[in-house]
Amino acid sequence: MNENYIRQTVVYGNHFWDFYNAQTKEVQGKIDWVIGLVRTLRIVPEKFFKHLEETDGLYEMRIKVGSDIFRVFCCFDKGNLIILLNGFQKKSVKTPRQEIERAEKLKQQYYESKKAK
Repeated sequence: MNENYIRQTVVYGNHFWDFYNAQTKEVQGKIDWVIGLVRTLRIVPEKFFKHLEETDGLYEMRIKVGSDIFRVFCCFDKGNLIILLNGFQKKSVKTPRQEIERAEKLKQQYYESKKAK
């Protein structure tokens, strides 16, 4: 782990990569920049990283490029380890419940796969 990082990030499965690779270079760059903030800032502004209300430990990285809004769902493991789960382009004011449920399912699968090892 880079000594400048407060937190480490790991990708679980292919869902995040499928989302990331489908984006333009500009959006990918902004996603990388926000992940860098989360890795290096002790206190990350809520504008970029927020706990999702009514969830058990699910967070969203918040990315805005022009008028487009994107979210990357993640969770913590072992303190400062952040697990990237999946992402989507936000097209409404509220985060769609189906996207939250998908992220919660991936989070559950991640923890179950750890127990199996």
